[in-house]
Amino acid sequence: MTMHSISVDGKQPLTLSWVNVGFFGTIHALALLSPWFFSPSALGVTIFLHWLFGSIGICLGYHRLLSHRSFQVSPKWLEYAIAILGALAIQGGPIFWVAGHRIHHAYTEDEDKDPYSAKRGFWWSHMQWILYPRPEFFEAETYKRFAPELARDPFYIWLDRYHLLLQIPLSILLYVLGGWSFVIYGIFLRSVLLWHSTWLINSATHLYGYRNFKLDDNSRNLWWAAILTYGEGWHNNHHAHPKVAKAGLNWWEIDMTWWAIKVLQTLGLAKKVVMPT
Repeated sequence: MTMHSISVDGKQPLTLSWVNVGFFGTIHALALLSPWFFSPSALGVTIFLHWLFGSIGICLGYHRLLSHRSFQVSPKWLEYAIAILGALAIQGGPIFWVAGHRIHHAYTEDEDKDPYSAKRGFWWSHMQWILYPRPEFFEAETYKRFAPELARDPFYIWLDRYHLLLQIPLSILLYVLGGWSFVIYGIFLRSVLLWHSTWLINSATHLYGYRNFKLDDNSRNLWWAAILTYGEGWHNNHHAHPKVAKAGLNWWEIDMTWWAIKVLQTLGLAKKVVMPT
């Protein structure tokens, strides 16, 4: 097989992963079938699962709960259930996702140490870092040391390894409920829209928007990215206070994920919620 490599700023060449290209390319291609399978209910499935897996699974679960421990949930099965929702987003297993995000915060915008450094350009931070995977960020034996508490948990070890298999029962359920229309919209279109929404936080919010805090990095608050990602677009706020559970700090900075955390807190399911000082 012919391999394609690029060199960034004279550093060691990176090798294109044809497996990743094929995987993401196939799902993008299948998402293009959506106009021929349209129905209002199928579109509703896309919107609902985008919110469920995006806001609750990724933003609340993978990000604010597991990566930063900005709050706790109990009982433990609830934390595991939220992590499963994150895994259903097809953005990697929990140990992989958490480790990568913690590395990003530890070495923000460092061209060599930040997995998706914005200084390498918009498309690198948006998705090329996935297509040209570096072993230190993609091999479990290496990245798991950045999420040691998850790497000691048998459930998270299993979920990190087999998260893609969760798409099988989800696809079967969607097919039973609405046929191929629900599968195309609930799996493929939803995945593509949620990927690019999430990736905008790595790319666009390090280039555009305003800053409430003067930081060494170029993180910014971008209102339309915040809408698409349920509050994650208030990225400058987050980089200034990464352990705070609330990303939108001003009254106009809408943070839907924070609303979900407040609901859990009101129900007594979320505790030790870290608030701005």
